[in-house]
Amino acid sequence: MITALLVANRGEIACRIFRTCRELGITTVAVYSDADAGALHVREADTAVRLPGAAAADTYLRGDLVVAAALAAGADAVHPGYGFLSENAGFARAVQDAGLVWVGPPPKAIELMASKTRAKELMAAADVPLLAPVDPGEATAGDLPLLLKAAAGGGGRGMRIVRELAALPSELTAASAEAASAFGDGEVFAEPYVERGRHVEVQVMADGRGTVWALGTRDCSLQRRHQKVIEEAPAPDLDDGLRERLHDAAVTAAQAVGYQGAGTVEFLVSAEGRPYFLEMNTRLQVEHPVTEAVSGLDLVALQLRVAEGEPLPPVQPPGPGGHAVEARLYAEDPAREWQPQTGTLHTLDVPAEPGLRLDTGYTGGDTVGVHYDPMLAKVIAHAPTRTEAVRLLARALERARIHGPVTNRELLVRSLRHPDFLAARLDTGFYDRNLAALTTTAAPGDGEARRLAATAAALASAATAGGAPGPARFGAWRNLASQPQVRCYRGEPDGTAYEIAYRTGRDGTPVPETGERPLAVRPGAVTLETGGVTRHFTVAVHGDRVHVDTASGSYAFTALPRFTDPAERTEPGSLLAPMPGTVVRLADGLAPGSAVEAGQPLIWLEAMKMEHRILAPAAGTLTALHAAPGLQVEVGALLAVVQDASAQAPAPASAHQEETT
Repeated sequence: MITALLVANRGEIACRIFRTCRELGITTVAVYSDADAGALHVREADTAVRLPGAAAADTYLRGDLVVAAALAAGADAVHPGYGFLSENAGFARAVQDAGLVWVGPPPKAIELMASKTRAKELMAAADVPLLAPVDPGEATAGDLPLLLKAAAGGGGRGMRIVRELAALPSELTAASAEAASAFGDGEVFAEPYVERGRHVEVQVMADGRGTVWALGTRDCSLQRRHQKVIEEAPAPDLDDGLRERLHDAAVTAAQAVGYQGAGTVEFLVSAEGRPYFLEMNTRLQVEHPVTEAVSGLDLVALQLRVAEGEPLPPVQPPGPGGHAVEARLYAEDPAREWQPQTGTLHTLDVPAEPGLRLDTGYTGGDTVGVHYDPMLAKVIAHAPTRTEAVRLLARALERARIHGPVTNRELLVRSLRHPDFLAARLDTGFYDRNLAALTTTAAPGDGEARRLAATAAALASAATAGGAPGPARFGAWRNLASQPQVRCYRGEPDGTAYEIAYRTGRDGTPVPETGERPLAVRPGAVTLETGGVTRHFTVAVHGDRVHVDTASGSYAFTALPRFTDPAERTEPGSLLAPMPGTVVRLADGLAPGSAVEAGQPLIWLEAMKMEHRILAPAAGTLTALHAAPGLQVEVGALLAVVQDASAQAPAPASAHQEETT
């Protein structure tokens, strides 16, 4: 019997596993890096053990340190969560060799499925349908497009789509380098890329005694950079025959490797409805809550039961009840190539309503750092129908109060309300086709809504500066009209400037000159009437950033000073680091004096487990280069300067131009 469990992970998944442990009366043990010393999973655990260092390679990926931590804390079992060491057969064996219970599949099963190339060979022998691999060295134009994938891991690391044969060698090099950095193994393989394919997976649970459950399907087609963004269960619009084929293939895959515990078998379903085996994830999936919601099962509790040697009931659980949808809330900017964001998360408040679930590793006041994945939380909605679940989730995200780094919240809301998503027209190219429209700030009525939000911000700030409304103080009101007070803001992320003028009324209440009638103005809250419609706003100020939340959306502004600081100016064409990170490589032959093209990748920066390209802002000449492989940089660091070709040669003087002194 498990009495004390160490979770060899961090953040949201550690907190989620601890929740089940508390319900089962199991003592919890956390491990943490120096960067996570104050993290939520550390605060929630009964015991915590420090892993010195900050980088994952020095902490959460050090299996020897994790095993030592479990023994030091008196744990008798280890749960790997997902990511990090969760699919590392060597770590699983080390846990067992130390006399600890491994809450996961047998190491041999992990080993067989760890290499996607070997897994495909095994599945082919078991007659599981799959895409035939392509030898990159013998690929022809007829094989295009190709998908390059890391053999030793997932999560989108090491994945590249190749549409031109000439680009294959460089993409292989890049994919291998990224795979080696993420998994310590640079092996990459190629397979046909299926256009408009759906990513459908089957949750399995096995007890090692011959019972294997197929716990329904999930659709995870909405992905960015090959990482899932929105998932749902059951996968919509699958006919009964296809659903049965997927279940049978998943069970066959689990039985072929003697599987035990929770796992996921992933498939690509073509537009014609043909399923192809992709891989088996020998661990708990990030999106497991949607299966829990529709099945009524606690998958972590089942994992623990199987690890303790108990059998599963021989009868398959009943089919799904209702529909569940999950959205992954990231600290990232989708409009800027999904750049991860860092900083203080001042507020994270998602409505607590029936049918909603929040899995997170953060609370207000925590810091989003640079060392790990930028996912803040998973928000899950469960309802009797898909339409109701989607509507509930979109509304919950819209009403959530999230103050701090830029997030993908607005993208999630718009995705959930997109006609293709509502009609279940799903495929992995959704964001390739729709990202520009989903990230534009020119939504119908959005400009007026932002102006009203800026007005509310100005009035609430004025109320804060002047104290609570009451009898006018000396100098706060004049018998004769004077110049209005003015507050200026820059809207985020569009950069639109808002100049809000207001006067102070006889009762001390600031009154805007934009036509709205203030019904209530106090620090942190404003009620405005516009054209007979009353709207309520809550306003929170964090430094120079102002967050305005309404029932129909949230807005962020930067308060602008009256005068700009000359020191903040940068040379035109400057390429600044968008986040702290490490320079991993430069474009071939890049040096001062090099000619560059607009949009050409010049520098690759690794941060928050992903590679980010720094592009040339215009065609021209590289006049300065301050980056080199291995260089650690802070946000805003000057990496290079590109002189725009159109600015390199002065325009010829006209007959009317004269020299002046």
